Amino acid sequence: MSYTIDLSGRVALVTGASSGLGAQFAQTLAKAGAMVVLASRRTDKLKDLRAEIEAQGGQAHICNLDVTSLTSIETAIQTIDAEVGAIDILINNSGVSSTQKLKDVTAKDFDFVFNTNVRGAFFVAQAVGRHMLEKSQEIQGHGAQVTGHIVNIASTAGLRVLPQIGVYCMSKAAIIHMTKAMALEWGRHGINVNAICPGYIDTEINHHHWQTDQGKKLVQMLPRKRVGVPSDLDALLVMLCSGQSHFINGSIIAADDGFSI
Repeated sequence: MSYTIDLSGRVALVTGASSGLGAQFAQTLAKAGAMVVLASRRTDKLKDLRAEIEAQGGQAHICNLDVTSLTSIETAIQTIDAEVGAIDILINNSGVSSTQKLKDVTAKDFDFVFNTNVRGAFFVAQAVGRHMLEKSQEIQGHGAQVTGHIVNIASTAGLRVLPQIGVYCMSKAAIIHMTKAMALEWGRHGINVNAICPGYIDTEINHHHWQTDQGKKLVQMLPRKRVGVPSDLDALLVMLCSGQSHFINGSIIAADDGFSI
């Protein structure tokens, strides 16, 4: 007996799709059958990713999006709606970080992180949520049909404070509460909002770090002395984007190999 999840006919927007987890999320959803909209400021990398997805039989569309610009967000959502169709799934993934002790954080450092991780994530979700709300009717009672899925990418850093990245931790804690607030307000309209909190994942951005003495020391402090790989999040991501997750709303799910316990 086999079990599969088919996202055919669904339009999925993935922000921050040009690299790292965003690129993995896009490929995973495309393999599950979704039409994936690849969004980022770096559209040159998006072209390569689209080619990879199409070579594997998937469907992908490119969209230029700067989450720190409200004009860019609204233009992107309207363009997607006109060129691809209504967005059924949002993977709210764009994020940045900075490393320093809290006493050394400048206003520029703070704004750099919060403008993308909190302000940007909120207004992307708001813009997509508005379109989802316009296309759905309020459903009362048990068995309400879920028509939209928003998955915010938070972090175990939002659950457990980590040294040197205090502002990043604060931003991801905000995403966790944002997820709960949206789930509470939009759930009755058939929109489920959940968050994934990844732990330490080996990506192209941080791959070199795990080879350093500091990185090796960190690995030894992890519960099973290993870091994850992007594909470790595949099953959870697809499940949260599917109809099978209709009873999961407002959940904050750690995928960190036990690090946040």
